[in-house]
Amino acid sequence: MTHVLMTTDTVGGVFTYTLELVDALARHDIEVTIATMGRPLRDGQRRELEACPARDVYESHFALEWMDDAWHDVDEAGSWLLDVASLVRPEVVHLNGYCHAALPWGVPTVVVGHSCVLSWWSAVLGSEAPNCWAEYRHRVAAGLRAADAVVTPSHAMLRELQHWYGHVDGRVVPNCRDRRWFDGGRPVKHPVVLTVGRVWDEAKNVGAVARVAERGAIPWTVRVAGETRHPGGGPQSPAGGAVTLLGEIPFDDVAREMTRAAIFVLPARYEPFGLAALEAGLAGCALVLGDIPSLREMWQDAALFVDPDDDAALGEALNRLIADPMLRRRAGAAAERRALTFTPERTASGYVDVYRRASRVHASGGER
Repeated sequence: MTHVLMTTDTVGGVFTYTLELVDALARHDIEVTIATMGRPLRDGQRRELEACPARDVYESHFALEWMDDAWHDVDEAGSWLLDVASLVRPEVVHLNGYCHAALPWGVPTVVVGHSCVLSWWSAVLGSEAPNCWAEYRHRVAAGLRAADAVVTPSHAMLRELQHWYGHVDGRVVPNCRDRRWFDGGRPVKHPVVLTVGRVWDEAKNVGAVARVAERGAIPWTVRVAGETRHPGGGPQSPAGGAVTLLGEIPFDDVAREMTRAAIFVLPARYEPFGLAALEAGLAGCALVLGDIPSLREMWQDAALFVDPDDDAALGEALNRLIADPMLRRRAGAAAERRALTFTPERTASGYVDVYRRASRVHASGGER
């Protein structure tokens, strides 16, 4: 039995990734203690944790390193995490963030790079992050250097880390999603276009879908599931009558939406893996995705790809699927076949190997 202390955040997809991974690792005789950060757990998240085979859960709501003016909280979180580690005595520390890898853990440390501010800024805003993010760059680089092993969910994300922070000797372990969420038999698909993602996040580019719908460029209903208000505050994201905003809904409801929808669209500008696209693929949706390296890597020929900045091309791709039921069915079947390759067993096996490698590196004094 190996005991892992794993951090997670309660704001985005890392929480879902954590639950899926903890469940898969349990089948390899690996126990996980979870430490949460970002904001207080919501009721739905508490219910999910109750069903999760985690050994313990320690909750906090310290700000995350990618948030504005977060460094006091990041430092306080570091002290708190060390206290948790002294109580639970893990054999491996698995950090779903960067900065805390530089802490004196005394045990093998794994960092998983799910995304980063510098690569987000470049992909979404088309420029380098301003000087106010210099401390972030410094701390992330220090965390990457300190880690005994670095993991990313795609080769595209590993290349981003190498580009922005120097040499990173990383391992790619794709994320996963258990197909049990969609095992209710072959669903009857409805004339619905669905997108799932934080509406306020320019990386997800949900606004492009809304613009296409509002212009009447597609004849089908468009439904959007995802948080509409930025965690740092600000106004709720607008949408007109052509788009149904579902807001942030429990995953059971998201799964039902995906099961009903014939088309899933995510014209993302930045998406280092794309859990929502994986879920939609498992649900048999035809996929229309942003033409970016990570999504090309993940989906290959099992999706239609569009330039995230070309609303006309987005409308054309959607209408092509809407007008051709045979193409739509073939696209959905191709997406499902590809999605079924991202299994929990594959992901868990990858992390078991990473933990072993990190232990060897740690024992050798950091020589990779």
